[in-house]
Amino acid sequence: MRSSRWWSWSRWSGSPSSKTSEGSPRGTLSGRGSGSYSWSDAAPPNRRGRPRRTQVIEQSAQYQQPAPAAAELAARSLGLAGAVNARDLGGYRTADGRVLRSGVALRSDGLHRLQEADLEVFAALGVRHVVDLRSLDEVREAGPDRVPGLPVADVSAVELSAEPLSVTADGPGGITLHHLPVFAADFDIYVALRDALADRDPVAQRALLGDGRMAATMTGLYRWFVTDPVARERFAAVLRLLAAPDAPPVLFHCTAGKDRTGWAAALVLTALGVDRATVVADYLLTNVRSGAIVDQIVASFYHRGLMEDPSLLLPMFRADQAYLAAAFEEVAAGWSGFEEFWRAGLGLDDAVLAGLRKNLLGDDD
Repeated sequence: MRSSRWWSWSRWSGSPSSKTSEGSPRGTLSGRGSGSYSWSDAAPPNRRGRPRRTQVIEQSAQYQQPAPAAAELAARSLGLAGAVNARDLGGYRTADGRVLRSGVALRSDGLHRLQEADLEVFAALGVRHVVDLRSLDEVREAGPDRVPGLPVADVSAVELSAEPLSVTADGPGGITLHHLPVFAADFDIYVALRDALADRDPVAQRALLGDGRMAATMTGLYRWFVTDPVARERFAAVLRLLAAPDAPPVLFHCTAGKDRTGWAAALVLTALGVDRATVVADYLLTNVRSGAIVDQIVASFYHRGLMEDPSLLLPMFRADQAYLAAAFEEVAAGWSGFEEFWRAGLGLDDAVLAGLRKNLLGDDD
């Protein structure tokens, strides 16, 4: 049984070291956020005996935040230094002209990296429920959420499982933390990458990840979000919580706030009648919010001597509108659209959909 425990967003999010083992290469990363990256390496030959060269990675257009939306959307940040992809879904306009309420539905990357100063900022948000979509292995590897009023030790002592779990902080108005793992502990979406890194063989890495294979794996993941019954159950639980009386503000997150969180946010916005272009723009904002961290992660694979061509990883670390489109296509193919998907796919009834509108739009009808 294969596990993804080797993987941790936070493990690779620090500043890349110049050398981690004897013979690991050192290079210089140029470029930030979008456009192109280049690694310039000096004279030492690579492990195949060929002189090293400057590598230039051109990012494809789908990774880049479409202008002019970036500046406007960047203002949605919740201001958490330890969760750079934390932002508010409020302010988006629906097709019939209504505006989502601010401070009600919040999306984020992992809260396990929150700093002491972040806890005060987080407390001011008034969040009542936090939904953690990470797997059991991710929580064990990176650590539980740092939620004000819910000590880390208390969460760590809980026997987490692949089944949903809720823990409420002591005292009146205590935050409730919901663990709703989308991936099972042995989910192997990252097995290809793990195997590619195992022997540091650039030929094997390209064979496993190159020529669109990593992108195809990610596209398959987004289709799986729609077709897998357990995944649908977890995403439906997020929408039900947002629709519950007196439940919001609700913050939902995974590790990077990109894939699982991105699809959950797309479902919320679509259910409320936000147009597809805006849904995609919100999804792609991850590339703006997390660009610097991705730069560090990708560079670290090169600096640690794990990969000669880290550009093979970009399809995994970047939000790509083609991934989101694949999920939408799966909804259309399997349920003929969202009207049927809400009910037959996610098991949401009219009361839940009305609750979403009431809580997020102030719709009392």
